[in-house]
Amino acid sequence: MNFTKSLLTFGIASTLLFSCKDTANKPVAGTAETNTKKEIAVATKPEIASFKIEGMTCAIGCARTIEEKLSKMNGVQKATVDFDKKQATVEFDAAVLTPEKLTKAVETTGDGETYKVSEMKTKG
Repeated sequence: MNFTKSLLTFGIASTLLFSCKDTANKPVAGTAETNTKKEIAVATKPEIASFKIEGMTCAIGCARTIEEKLSKMNGVQKATVDFDKKQATVEFDAAVLTPEKLTKAVETTGDGETYKVSEMKTKG
């Protein structure tokens, strides 16, 4: 009987000790606190590049993949890729990036031969 009580007491104490975790200070998914991959800083030389992307065959596999790759680049403030218009718009810091680097990032996405950038226009 004492052994059963001791085992039960140990089990309850272990459960209480190890199951209670401090979740008050954990960042919530989707907030800026969880975005540790890339620090977003104020652009010292903001520019907007818009260009056509040929070779996209779908909105999710192509357009979204390119958009995510551009968005993760250091110096990019915002990137959007419109599959229907085959158009990309990228807000970036010209002190960090160049239109050539944006072009290279798009054209090396996937197998490196599928996507082609044309009609690059920038405005600051």
